[in-house]
Amino acid sequence: MGKEIKVGMADLKVCVSPDALITLGLGSCVGIAIRDPSTKIGGLAHVMLPDSTQIKDNSNIYKFADTGIAELVRQMVAKGANKARMEAKIAGGAQMFAFQSNNALTRVGERNVEATKKKLKELNIRILAEDTGQNFGRTVIYYPESGEFVIRAVGKASYTI
Repeated sequence: MGKEIKVGMADLKVCVSPDALITLGLGSCVGIAIRDPSTKIGGLAHVMLPDSTQIKDNSNIYKFADTGIAELVRQMVAKGANKARMEAKIAGGAQMFAFQSNNALTRVGERNVEATKKKLKELNIRILAEDTGQNFGRTVIYYPESGEFVIRAVGKASYTI
């Protein structure tokens, strides 16, 4: 068994099996797990916001779905992954506030999921599974060896997508 590599908020990491990637506290943020099943190279990004062009201080490219996913793919290819074989799983994008509104500021989770799906489609990376939305936070662990994406949430049993 390899080591678990921690991915912080507005961060991303790439690893090779048997190592795994873990990120804590996905509320409205989205965790994007990508792997090349042949090389067992995997990556996990923890994005906070959908679009880097809408924010003045956008110097941390890992923070945004549009730039973070592209950078994750770039780093995976640099490590030996083949983009044509990449597949993804996503989790997070929760509505963490009790009040419901159509205001874009309160729909960050939904917008993060939409931006994530859009960017993966642009890159021709198919999404095999997702666990998004709802009103609870998640911790995820990604195993590039098998492609298992384990999801943990307070008060719920762990499950794998």
